[in-house]
Amino acid sequence: MRTFLSVVMLASLTIVLGCGGSSSSGSSSSGSNSSSNPASGANVQPIVVNSGPLGHYANGVFTSVTVCAPGTSTCQTISGVLVDTGSYGLRVLSSALNGLALPQQNDASGSPIVECAQFADGITWGPIETADVKMAGEQASPIPIQVIGDPKFPDSTIPPACANQPGGPQDTQQALMTNGILGVGPFRQDCGGACAPFTSNNPGFYYACPTASTCVVTTENISQQVQNPVWMFATDNNGVIVELPAVPATGALSVNGSLIFGIGTRSNNGLGSAKVFTPDPMTGNFTTQYQGTSYTKSFIDSGSNGLFFGQPTTVLKACTDSSGKPTGFYCPDAPQNLSATQQGANGTSAAVNFTVGNANTLFSANNFAFNDLAGSNTANIFDWGLSFFFGRNVYTAIEGQSVPSTTLTGPFWAY
Repeated sequence: MRTFLSVVMLASLTIVLGCGGSSSSGSSSSGSNSSSNPASGANVQPIVVNSGPLGHYANGVFTSVTVCAPGTSTCQTISGVLVDTGSYGLRVLSSALNGLALPQQNDASGSPIVECAQFADGITWGPIETADVKMAGEQASPIPIQVIGDPKFPDSTIPPACANQPGGPQDTQQALMTNGILGVGPFRQDCGGACAPFTSNNPGFYYACPTASTCVVTTENISQQVQNPVWMFATDNNGVIVELPAVPATGALSVNGSLIFGIGTRSNNGLGSAKVFTPDPMTGNFTTQYQGTSYTKSFIDSGSNGLFFGQPTTVLKACTDSSGKPTGFYCPDAPQNLSATQQGANGTSAAVNFTVGNANTLFSANNFAFNDLAGSNTANIFDWGLSFFFGRNVYTAIEGQSVPSTTLTGPFWAY
């Protein structure tokens, strides 16, 4: 099973996504913008790190996605969608569709299929519907997506097994803090064989709802699960590259970059000299060695808004808010220059130097893009979130998809 997580491990196998901590507040700015020389081509989608749709999201990378009724030109372009290399599939708020009608997926008896997507900090509840999904010059059509917060399935209809997951429903823009989530991680579907028929340990992602108030866990054929849209493209379908420029130690107001589709499929997406790290093919995890501890559940996740590892110490102090409540971020008295070693299942290793700044000080500058934002995590997990991406081209290759002119097949990470 692949379970969405960032700070909290929800199950033994993983998808990753999440905030990992609270966000910056305030909309005024004293910072600067930062831009790379953006790539160009039909496989290049602009992305931006900024304050998000509500104006107070720290370290969120966003893009726009066009969703269409299958086979038609009736479409809605949705901005403020979080780009997440740690989850799989497109999830959009019903309110962001602005009335666009999409076909409902039903089971063999005609009951609507609804999903409980389980993240570390909450759940998204909503029906599975079918859409054509367009970005740059690419199109996935038609594919299942999740529509979050559909009024036909309000939060009052969430079954207890779903509602009892850690955190609460994130079915509004205020709760989700985005208009959707674009999951472009290293797997093709969001649950895989664990949710397929004849499974022995169904994790409870998918529900059949003959009525809105009587939803029961069901299996879901792999082809009908929420799909990573990239692998459904006609071309450039073996992975993505997230390109973001470096930012100063105090952060930047906003950062422009590129989401490039495909690896080794065009002149603008070759691997070059990037180091390739293969993860556990079932979980997507690799190992990080940090200060004598082996974090075997490590992952690279643009959907997490910082680096999350370890527990507060006398040096890496916990941040607190105005009421004295821990926020989940680190607040050292002075920036800490640290190092950890990432180790892939293929034997590739690399030392990564990073800095942990004082999150409260960073937020006080009213910037929204930081390379030194970090916080604590549960045991054995090292979450290389968006702070890791600045100044790097980070490749995410999708399972079972080969890279032209190489012997490589996903899943793997590279940078």
